[in-house]
Amino acid sequence: MKTNTNIDSFDLKILRELQSDGSLTNQELADRVGLTAAPCSRRVKQLEESGVIAERVVRIDERKINLNMIVLLYISMDKHIPERFEAFEETVKNIPEVMECYMITGNSADYQLKVAVPDLENYYEILLGKITRIEGVTGVHSSFILRKIIDSTALPLGYINQ
Repeated sequence: MKTNTNIDSFDLKILRELQSDGSLTNQELADRVGLTAAPCSRRVKQLEESGVIAERVVRIDERKINLNMIVLLYISMDKHIPERFEAFEETVKNIPEVMECYMITGNSADYQLKVAVPDLENYYEILLGKITRIEGVTGVHSSFILRKIIDSTALPLGYINQ
């Protein structure tokens, strides 16, 4: 499957470098990819305007800010109707501890959430005070992350323009 955006080898180098270190200055990025500053800046702007670069963020070490517990929740819903899913999704968007929410298949659950909290007491409050109170939630299975093996936001870029 081809992308709608024409990405050449310089764009690919730019994407690899920015995925590795989003804090690079334009000059540092240009030096790394073999361009001068102006064309590099134009390419980054085009990648942003086309939506290839969706956003730039700062990653924070959760343990340094007392978020010592990361939990994956598998949520089952009572009815598989658009209104029920829409209401659930709008509600979880407003829970700051929910870092990710995916509608999933093949796991006897309808959603997977990733939640960050300081401790078990706070998790309990989120689970019973917010998640299980959402209309339509019939089951929650929790898995606690013990150790990160891979924790990357970098996408595999080898499939571009195939």
